[in-house]
Amino acid sequence: MERVRARGAWGFAAPALLVVTAVTIFPVVYSIVLSFADVEIGYDGFSIEGFGLGNYAALLQSADWYGALGFTVLYTVVTVSVELVLGMLVALVLERLGVTRGWMLALLLVPWSLVTIVNAQLWKYIYDSTYGVATWFFGLFGDAPVILGEPVPAITGLMVADIWKTTPFVAIILLAGLVQISEDLYEAAELDGANGWQTFWRVVVPQLTPTLTIAVLFRVLQAFGVFDLPFVLTNGGPGTTTQSLAIMGYKVLFQDINIGPGAAIATSTAVIVAVGCLLFLRAFRSQAKGGDA
Repeated sequence: MERVRARGAWGFAAPALLVVTAVTIFPVVYSIVLSFADVEIGYDGFSIEGFGLGNYAALLQSADWYGALGFTVLYTVVTVSVELVLGMLVALVLERLGVTRGWMLALLLVPWSLVTIVNAQLWKYIYDSTYGVATWFFGLFGDAPVILGEPVPAITGLMVADIWKTTPFVAIILLAGLVQISEDLYEAAELDGANGWQTFWRVVVPQLTPTLTIAVLFRVLQAFGVFDLPFVLTNGGPGTTTQSLAIMGYKVLFQDINIGPGAAIATSTAVIVAVGCLLFLRAFRSQAKGGDA
């Protein structure tokens, strides 16, 4: 009977697995294969002339790739760090609210629910050098910068737009972890004479570590693959200042029609973020085992 049920379960799951294989697994594997290929473009399409490490060798000698990698890492570290801090503050406030928590959660979901393209277009209006609200505000204190036309303001503007949209997502994840913490732990800390700061670091943070790990992993995966926000706001400019690895891969693959190098950029990006996440998980597990000991 168990075998019959197992076969039935696999039968029902088979169509979904086939779709996932067709639209996810196969393109990923095919992209990895192309990253090692010497691809020639012709009128009838493209052909593979051979395989080797030439695409990756060219990548490691490309100043544009290092620039895109540096921007992507900086963007990921800053936005994820700020979102964790702000998300924690928001979650702590929401955890103490009563009947108004539902209304506040609904308001928080508004930025997160906006499609990123819409969000980017909204901030593009705000940063506009002629009639943008941000330009008008900075003009009150002197000469307003051309926010999306100068390197540092453009990078900062992108980060602000991302933080505005994604902080509610982090806050909701952390709130889900906060409400699971037993009140007995707070009472025990109070009886031990711990103040609010000590309770936060010695009770809340250790209990919230698994939830924090989930939030960090989600955000790192999203931030490291950022494409749509800088694509709409700056298109990687000024120059290549805000060109992420995803944008660079898109330009090389679809604008320059360099299939092999474009696939190598995509594959290297996936490998970097996968290794980073694995190292983070390993560090988290080591810390958790040390804490249990």
